[in-house]
Amino acid sequence: MATSSVQTHCPYCSLQCGMRLVRDGRSLEVAAWEEFPVNDGALCRKGWTATGLRGHRERLTTPLLRETRADGSRGELRPASWDEALDVIATHLVALRAAHGPDAVGVFGGGGLTNEKAYQLGKLARVALGTSQIDYNGRWCMSSAASAASRALGIDRGLPFPLADVEDADVVVLAGSNLAETMPPAARHLDRLRQRGGTVVVVDPRRTATADRADLVLQPVPGTDLALALGVLHLLVGMGAVDEEYVAARTTGFEAVRRSVAPWWPERVERVTGVEAAQVRALADLLGGTTRRGGRVMVLTARGVEQHSQGSDTVLAWINVALALGQAGRHGAGWGCLTGQGNGQGGREHGQKADQLPGYRMIDDPEARDHVARVWGVDPASLPGKGRSAYELLDALGTADGPRALLVFGSNIVVSAPHATHVARRLADLDLLVVADLVLSETAAIADVVLPVTQWAEETGTMTNLEGRVILRQAAVAPPQGVRTDLEVIAAIAAATGSPVEFATDPEEVFAELARASAGGKADYAGIDYARIRAEHGVFWPCPERGHPGTPRLFADAFGHPDGRARFLVTDYRGAAELPDAEYPLHLTTGRVLGQYQSGAQTRRIKDLPDAGPFVELHPMLARRLGTTDGEPVTVRTRRGSMRAPARVVDTIRPDTVFVPFHWVGANRLTNAALDPASRMPEFKVCAAEVTA
Repeated sequence: MATSSVQTHCPYCSLQCGMRLVRDGRSLEVAAWEEFPVNDGALCRKGWTATGLRGHRERLTTPLLRETRADGSRGELRPASWDEALDVIATHLVALRAAHGPDAVGVFGGGGLTNEKAYQLGKLARVALGTSQIDYNGRWCMSSAASAASRALGIDRGLPFPLADVEDADVVVLAGSNLAETMPPAARHLDRLRQRGGTVVVVDPRRTATADRADLVLQPVPGTDLALALGVLHLLVGMGAVDEEYVAARTTGFEAVRRSVAPWWPERVERVTGVEAAQVRALADLLGGTTRRGGRVMVLTARGVEQHSQGSDTVLAWINVALALGQAGRHGAGWGCLTGQGNGQGGREHGQKADQLPGYRMIDDPEARDHVARVWGVDPASLPGKGRSAYELLDALGTADGPRALLVFGSNIVVSAPHATHVARRLADLDLLVVADLVLSETAAIADVVLPVTQWAEETGTMTNLEGRVILRQAAVAPPQGVRTDLEVIAAIAAATGSPVEFATDPEEVFAELARASAGGKADYAGIDYARIRAEHGVFWPCPERGHPGTPRLFADAFGHPDGRARFLVTDYRGAAELPDAEYPLHLTTGRVLGQYQSGAQTRRIKDLPDAGPFVELHPMLARRLGTTDGEPVTVRTRRGSMRAPARVVDTIRPDTVFVPFHWVGANRLTNAALDPASRMPEFKVCAAEVTA
């Protein structure tokens, strides 16, 4: 067999690094694709080992059905044909809808699904099943930043500029991001920035590998990031660093914000956050001094400040800082969000969120409903309204007014959901749980029907990376016999449940329909097709027509609101939903480690990636108080559950805080499901905990 090479993209994070897959006989190897501008051929260890699941002994190649024992209890999973599996699914879904209405069926998607899959999943829910009960795990990724950007700037695109613009800033503030471990190829931009004399600031309760690249590190108490941002703006106002001309010309609402930050003097910020008043002043002096000299300031937020019950307000407060300094819309400056999941951006633009239709249209907008319904060939009145957000959807499963069946695509809920033990109980109360996956994940293992689907190297489809760049993953190998694509599965379920319209299974055909459905929306893909993406190494949305060049940078002339102005919005500090007390005296926070990704369903099965299992990171002062040492097992308890793992004693974390990575079962048995009122983001990043040796 001759050697062949395909240009594609990494299956993991939102950088969507370009790579080549080289096939030589039976082998499939990753090689550099130097011409792709996001990573210039660089990859992290996860990217270089991405083909490790091909031919894995745990790969699913046949549908599985749950046996029912003679006494009516649930038995084991057994192999089944596709016809049998689809018949079981259709029979249950049709019966449940007839008995309880269309909202008796729920759909749960993922931020790793291609744009085509996300689009078809939303269409499946609303057209074929008629249900409003659809959301996805991206609600737990970028929703707080999305909510804040939509309200303040009028458009939600993670980075409103190319990632390489980081190098052109004079100061970059990373709030809640461990870029060096979560997106290693992106960290080179920080190095280049510092080489040309720029400054990097890191805000994180832990001193991470990213902090080692920083000039100023602030370690606030988890859940207090909003107070820090308010204090910084208080000082900027006081030192006269506000760009009053920019504020007057391009924004509204600043006077109310100016008044609201007046009480946040540095000493108050210190009492709330634990960050010394001198450090708060140092940060404000750095930002204000830079902009008064004509320099450029960029603020980048990520999950560390967003996965809170006040996450969207914290992002708004940092956007307020960027606007007050006159930075948003300027080259190499402004605010942006470092998206997490591979298609966290595109995944929410095209209809798998409870409140959205394709093109980032809102489902309760009559004009949006009319436009999308015409593309779909259905009556706008037949489309359901807004459904429950991700956690609220899971919390309602199996209850009197909640879904009695759930279809899961691209998500390992049992590991990734907050208050995971409770969510597992809700899943167990369903009449039918269907999971489409490539391995028997923890969620698939408890399903009634498991459907084997293709993995990234076996299928073609588009993704939208953190910059808003629409890119094309291309199939390099055929899937194993017996495995189907998610698009084929969605089409089969639609047909079996009586869909009034047909569902295409060819990804390029689906993308063309998606482009028509998005036309005129904020996330407008109408001018993008596969040929353009291949020729241009990705196209930035909005791109409303074929002759349009795409939009690498937003906000140079106007913001996304009808009047073209950004909105300053007042935010009031409330603190975390759950504070330490005598019983649970510590702060627990969670996050990622370099060698693993998300719930670990893929990376934990790749032998070339380090997998030492979960651990509990704690400060030496706390370890001495507990009477434990590095490597000894400790137990972490919260009001929701407990887990046991080895202690990792380090001096890079706050003494009042412990950290647990979330890639393994256990961490999310502890986390709090308190929701941000605007974004419905759960408070993954802080809760009260007790640790014992």
